Amino acid sequence: MAARPAPGRRLPRILLGLSTAAATLAALAAATGCSTTRPTNTAGGGPVIQVAAAENFWGSLAAQLGGDRVKVTTIISKPDADPHDYEPTAADARAVASARYVIVNGIGYDPWAKKMIDANPAGDRTVLTVGDLVGVKEGGNPHRWYSPDDVHKVIARIAADYAKLNPGDAGYFAQRRKDFEAKDLSRYNSLISDIKSEYAGTPIGASESIVAPLADGLGLKLITPEAYLDAISEGSDPTAKDKATVDQQIKDRQIKVYVYNSQNSTPDVQAQVAAARSAGIPVATVTETPGPGDASFQDWQARQLDVLAQALAKATGK
Repeated sequence: MAARPAPGRRLPRILLGLSTAAATLAALAAATGCSTTRPTNTAGGGPVIQVAAAENFWGSLAAQLGGDRVKVTTIISKPDADPHDYEPTAADARAVASARYVIVNGIGYDPWAKKMIDANPAGDRTVLTVGDLVGVKEGGNPHRWYSPDDVHKVIARIAADYAKLNPGDAGYFAQRRKDFEAKDLSRYNSLISDIKSEYAGTPIGASESIVAPLADGLGLKLITPEAYLDAISEGSDPTAKDKATVDQQIKDRQIKVYVYNSQNSTPDVQAQVAAARSAGIPVATVTETPGPGDASFQDWQARQLDVLAQALAKATGK
């Protein structure tokens, strides 16, 4: 995939894009003739819950937890779409207007989402803002889908919210959650547990802040300067000092594995990947969002965790 600006916390670009989004959202709602009338089709004990998810990683969880009692529309699903710069379409406005349940990431990651919700008010709509749920405020690391603990919190909340929206289907949603966590997430959970028990404390390097929640969840020691990680995620230039620190960490083999976001492979990142490989440091990749070939959230994450486990095994001989 060609390099693209990172969808991390690029605050200057957010400020530039918000005025455009704000100016168009109200017009979208009016132009599309959006209505808050809910579909009357039913399945099981209650009406099908119309769900709008700002991003596909949360949408995947929402769809699997809801089964045939929900219909999920994901707004951003393409790997090359940038949540910060995204401009909602008429179809997006319709999806939010008709949704009884909306999931947004928050923490500055999808600033257009709240504006679209506000432009399409509905009294019986429930909104899940992931940042609020997990207690991460604006300016914090927005990549909460890379935090295993936060993923489980989101799963629990979605299932609970579904039950509140359709009490007649509460048992169905409870069973869906139980089966999902025990079966569908089994590989994801076991990889996390295995990596944490085998490699906790292992020093690693990374290209950007997307790796930080994952490293925390796995017990790995991410030693790349935080300011460097943030700069690459935000699409800005890291300081010469931070870049020199990262280069030295690679040269001196202070890190065992280097992890980079292959959807944001800047020239600096490409140079560090090459340097790590030249130094004999295993390299693992992650991506900002699932690719077209990823069937589900857990398949995507487990595939990446497996690659990381292999890199750690090669680096440590364990």
